[in-house]
Amino acid sequence: MISAYAVGMTRPVPVRVTVVPVQAVLDRIRARALEALVLTFALASLVEAGLAHGVERRAVVALLALGWSLPFLARGRHPFWAPIAVCAALVALAFTAGLSTNNLTMPFVAAVMASVSFGLISDRRQAVAGWSAVVAAAAVVDYQTTRAFSDFFWTTLILTLAWFFGVALGTRTEQARELRLRVEAAERDRALATERATAGERSRIARELHDVVAHSVSVMVVQASGVRRLLREEQHREREALLSVEQIGRQALTEMRRMLGVMRSGEDSPAALAPQPGLQHLDRLIAQVEEAGLPVTLRVEGDRPELSPGVDLSAYRIVQEGLTNVLRHGGPAARVTIGYPGAAEGVNLPPSILPSSRFIRGDPMKLAPNVLRGRA
Repeated sequence: MISAYAVGMTRPVPVRVTVVPVQAVLDRIRARALEALVLTFALASLVEAGLAHGVERRAVVALLALGWSLPFLARGRHPFWAPIAVCAALVALAFTAGLSTNNLTMPFVAAVMASVSFGLISDRRQAVAGWSAVVAAAAVVDYQTTRAFSDFFWTTLILTLAWFFGVALGTRTEQARELRLRVEAAERDRALATERATAGERSRIARELHDVVAHSVSVMVVQASGVRRLLREEQHREREALLSVEQIGRQALTEMRRMLGVMRSGEDSPAALAPQPGLQHLDRLIAQVEEAGLPVTLRVEGDRPELSPGVDLSAYRIVQEGLTNVLRHGGPAARVTIGYPGAAEGVNLPPSILPSSRFIRGDPMKLAPNVLRGRA
């Protein structure tokens, strides 16, 4: 059987070469490598069945060529029955073509491919049953063609080696798949551990901030409240200043607890979030500053348009930071001018903070990044 296959006579067929994009062809081959290989094998089998010398019943042989090639397309869904169909087609070829089977090479290639396919099956019982089926098919073909024991021996040896190659390849593929699954599981576990460690660190920082900063601010608020109650009736200015300290301290504690609640949201219930301040809250801010002893004049130019939350918050923080600086450096008074010159065309918000001697103006769309860096 081997010698007959090895000396199978075929004539070269002229092939028209068409220039196509190489990368596109490679991409298609990578995407459908098995399908392309099987279809190429089927085409080669049809060409050999039509052009090989001395082949009997060419039409039937051509149909059988599709029978020993195309079933490999279904190997992914039917890993056992697809090569069984190939073996059945080879047995039918031996009874159909008889001795002229020796003029064909592709049936032997199909038998080798079937042996490898049987070896790739993970179920060892099916793999051994498939090896028995392909050896039996080879025995029938050899009996119908040469009836030489030596051909059957060498054919069985080659098919057995192909079967062991499939077993080794399947084992290696299964090991690679298991290794990939283990790596993916390890990556998920590492990501989960990192997330847990991050949440734990955030909770620890939140607890330390609460224990240190919140406690200190609470003590300051309590002491300011105690001092305010010890003042004499005529000390109105001092009483208002201390009351402002209490209110600002309580507001800072509320904002800090909200921030710490967000940081600890992984282990505790999320804190209730209050709306972010905006320019509509300037009256309250100015009232607090005036209670601290700094006269503030607010001037609004133009109609206030609908602002995005980020721009509204940035503008409020700019005003708040400017008034804080005036208080810190002991300015006699402050003047805040907020203008909306481009309200009719879009958002163009240039709030300006005026201490008693200087005028600072800026566009918050440009100033917002600077506020994050501590500059106005």
